[in-house]
Amino acid sequence: MAAPVVQLRALCRLCRVVLFLSQFYILSGGESTDIPPYVMKCPSNGLCSRLPADCIDCKTNFSCVYGKPVTFDCTVKPSVTCVDPDFKSQKSFVLNMTCRFCWQLPEADYECFSSSNCRAVSCPRQRYAANCTVRDHIHCLGNRTFLKMLYCNWTGGYKWSTALALSITLGGFGADRFYLGQWREGLGKLFSFGGLGIWTLIDVLLIGVGYVGPADGSLYI
Repeated sequence: MAAPVVQLRALCRLCRVVLFLSQFYILSGGESTDIPPYVMKCPSNGLCSRLPADCIDCKTNFSCVYGKPVTFDCTVKPSVTCVDPDFKSQKSFVLNMTCRFCWQLPEADYECFSSSNCRAVSCPRQRYAANCTVRDHIHCLGNRTFLKMLYCNWTGGYKWSTALALSITLGGFGADRFYLGQWREGLGKLFSFGGLGIWTLIDVLLIGVGYVGPADGSLYI
């Protein structure tokens, strides 16, 4: 009876060693069960031609003519499933698009992070460098994330009509400048009676054409 017991114990130890080695192999990256991050953006069993750009790899040709239709040979990435118009599974397909780089797309095709740290009312009007990203289902050439110089276009809630009305009616007392947050100019107009009327007329013109705006640099609403 002793020999079978010893053999059984040896077999159990061997199983433990094999189990330990298999777990170590998986944890070391030999067999990864992680799902690629791009799979979360890829709808299952949808049309291959409508997959987001992160779900496919295409053989692009940068020598195509700008603005002209062009076709590229594409394949879906691993772990992505899609079908053709006949609902048959496929891995390779032809993608139709317009020849243009991502930074040449219309504004509606990409999203930029706005900046509230620049003056929107200035001459010339200021710009800022914004990080822009192409929307998922838009296809283009080059980097899908790029820098673009955009005009400052944020608003602090000031109304142009209110500022102009105050400038016409109470501009001699600096009410328009006070409303726009320009306290120094407002006090100057108040104690000079609107610059004897000259400053008042000038402000009506400047506010009317939008040259003078809120002190925080925002746009009118």
